[in-house]
Amino acid sequence: MSNAAAIPKTHRRVVLVRRPPGEPAETDFRVEEAPVPEPRHGEVLVKVHYLSLDPYQRGRMRDAASYAAPVGLNEVMTGGTVGEVVKSAHDGFRVGDIVEDRLGWQEYAIGSGATLRKVDPSIAPISTANGVLGMPGMTAYFGLLQVGQPKPGETVVVSAASGAVGQVVGQIAKLMGCRAVGIAGGAKKCAFVTDELGFDACIDYKAEKNLDAALQAACPHGIDVYFDNVGGAISDAVLRNLNFFARIALCGSISQYNATSAEMGPRLMGTFVGKRVTARGFIVFDFAQHYGPAMRQMGEWVRAGKVKYREDVVEGIDKAPRAFIGMLRGENFGKMLVKLA
Repeated sequence: MSNAAAIPKTHRRVVLVRRPPGEPAETDFRVEEAPVPEPRHGEVLVKVHYLSLDPYQRGRMRDAASYAAPVGLNEVMTGGTVGEVVKSAHDGFRVGDIVEDRLGWQEYAIGSGATLRKVDPSIAPISTANGVLGMPGMTAYFGLLQVGQPKPGETVVVSAASGAVGQVVGQIAKLMGCRAVGIAGGAKKCAFVTDELGFDACIDYKAEKNLDAALQAACPHGIDVYFDNVGGAISDAVLRNLNFFARIALCGSISQYNATSAEMGPRLMGTFVGKRVTARGFIVFDFAQHYGPAMRQMGEWVRAGKVKYREDVVEGIDKAPRAFIGMLRGENFGKMLVKLA
């Protein structure tokens, strides 16, 4: 077993103590001290450098049937992490290796050699392993290319365009020869989407009183692919402007995650039939067996400056609950991360 010096006896972690019926509150979480665990054979101890805050985590706070089990009460809040191996009982990992895994909101964590992914810090800053070169990047890659199936010359619309997934979707769309139109909240976010990421247009849904008219102006030839991250009224407007044989990649519905009851949107099934629209929900892990080539391609694009990214970073594990709540409100600007070390 390899060992690193200066490993503390205790560390801090965030546990879930209540299942909120609507918007989460900081009191739904507890920051507590716990002993630093000891790795057993086949495991490593990871000092976490970054926690990933993502919309899907809201669903894991509910005790409801889903694609993944809920977080138990008084258990560590789930989430992606990137960190450094500081003690190893696994032949494939050495002290100093940078690794990524879903180890939760805690300063130190046990990682299994079966699920840890080594991160090459020479490609990009290690924080990107929780963003553009991690789960959000893979979500954008497969959701657009495999589900949306864009063709050169088509128009791709993506909601939450300045977020971790949306910012990557639009840039890949441009690389595929498409017109990329984003939807984001606020003039600064829209300016970032067009001026820095290279989208053809961005609609500020907070300022626009008529989303249908704004979409028609930004998408004069209609919408061929919609990458949906938000649901709600924004998606209702997009769906009314789809072309024949349009494809919808249903990635998330952040506008509804804190809702206490289901909203009724437009009943467009007849339109979908007539226009032969295809809508498909997906989870990024559906494509796990194809991560290798996709990650290499994303790495090449990032290294070449063809795919850019923005991160929104707060420091300290005690800031995680508040940052998470703000992300669900749309207060973040880019991929939301918590820096621990």
